[in-house]
Parts: sequence; structure tokens; C-alpha cells
Amino acid sequence: MNAALQWIKSSYSSEQGGDCIEIATRPSAIHIRDSKNPDGPTFTVAPATWTSFLTLTRD
Repeated sequence: MNAALQWIKSSYSSEQGGDCIEIATRPSAIHIRDSKNPDGPTFTVAPATWTSFLTLTRD
């Protein structure tokens, strides 16, 4: 599954490491993974859930 998705790294990621995520979007799902472990597990949420999460983190 991961190879078919276009992953986008968080703008907060840096070359020094740290806690970073990547996301890949589809019309019906947002896929999330740890950028340090691209072959590891992914977490998938509905687009509305992702939007709610982003709204809460901005407030």
C-alpha cells in the first residue's frame, strides 16, 4: 500500500531527526505514518477527522 501513496513530510521535519509524521491523502482517507519508519505501520482516518484534528491543533 505505501508504495502507491504519495507521502508528504511535515513542514516541521528536519534533517536532525525528531518526532515527525508524513501523510498521504486520498479522497476517502488520510494515511499517517512515522517519517523515521516508512515501512512501519500506518494510521488511517477519514478526511473530516483529519480536518477536526488540524482545527484543534491550530486553536
